[in-house]
Amino acid sequence: MIRSVKSFDLRGQTILMRLDLNVPLSGEIIQDDFRIKASLPTINYCLNEGASIVIMSHLGRPGGNNAKQYSLVPVGEALASMLEIPIKFSEDCISQDSIDTSLSLKPGEVHLLENLRFYIEEEENNVEFANRLSRHGRLYINDAFGTAHREHASNSGVVNNFKNYGIGFLIEKEIKYLKEIINKPQRPLVLLLGGAKVSTKIGLINRYIHQAEKIIIGGGMAFTFFKAMGYNIGKSLLESSMVEKARSIIDLARRSGKDLILPVDVICSESIDHSPVHSSINIREIPDNLIGLDIGPRSIEKFNEVLCSASTIIWNGPMGVFEKSGFSNGTRMISNNLAKIAENDVAVIAGGGDTSSALKYFNLIEKLTHVSTGGGASLELLSGKNLKAIEKLEV
Repeated sequence: MIRSVKSFDLRGQTILMRLDLNVPLSGEIIQDDFRIKASLPTINYCLNEGASIVIMSHLGRPGGNNAKQYSLVPVGEALASMLEIPIKFSEDCISQDSIDTSLSLKPGEVHLLENLRFYIEEEENNVEFANRLSRHGRLYINDAFGTAHREHASNSGVVNNFKNYGIGFLIEKEIKYLKEIINKPQRPLVLLLGGAKVSTKIGLINRYIHQAEKIIIGGGMAFTFFKAMGYNIGKSLLESSMVEKARSIIDLARRSGKDLILPVDVICSESIDHSPVHSSINIREIPDNLIGLDIGPRSIEKFNEVLCSASTIIWNGPMGVFEKSGFSNGTRMISNNLAKIAENDVAVIAGGGDTSSALKYFNLIEKLTHVSTGGGASLELLSGKNLKAIEKLEV
């Protein structure tokens, strides 16, 4: 059993809370605040119950260096604005001054610690580092789903020092949709995959080749499958080490009678920075000098027809380079269709990472049944793996 934050009497408690506030920045400007907003329900609940909160998070990959571009200051400012309260900030996550600030918090106050990964000891799950972090609070709540597949000091090591610990509403929600509903889906179940690499989706494919009625593969990863089928792919993205694996997946799908659905046409260009050269090109006729950068109109129609027949849809990965207007149509049209499907009480569940970025880009992030905040964590959970940081919280 894992205890919810609702299981505890929070009045007068100082909560050490691990959040995933790892948001994309351009300078000091936050480009996507999805993860910050997803953390608000747990924060607000704790404050309303009379607790004070010490928040810890990472940002980017500073590699143990105190690098200003990875500071959580802009995140703290955004969070203070959303909560409409001032937030105390410490420039070091384990200094005595930061610990003293945490211990002096009054109910309703929030203290944000500087980037955990300014210390290499965080990712090493260093015992002494975890012990120092633990001194910030008396109750531990993990609501950082995006790092739940890792064993770090802030989400694993610290647990050893707390009698009372549990999860927040975000992790509860992620588990509900990515584990419970997926384990007992309404059928037919369709898996929709895109993005660049076969290797990052292989766990999903291996699981759902047996469980899903149909698997749709688009995005850059489709070209590795085309290569496995003997097609010319021009200069399109190719994961050479996965060609044999793609071939074995095609063979397994054929033997087991599963529908493995690939694009029939693509949008190509000489480079990602050039305009498309044709409205669409048959996947068997890609010229040597061109790159496939989006699925074509016939593929969109084909994919959407399959999706409309589903009762549960799992989506992970865009259909093309959606950030470029010339190659955004595939992802946009599929996203719009998924939003309409979700309106009819079909469970449409999207993985994190580039998938949530695409939905944000098209203003559709609120339209699906559930959009995960975790990239690697959602992939592992959907693949049937247990998440180490969540297992640590079992009582």
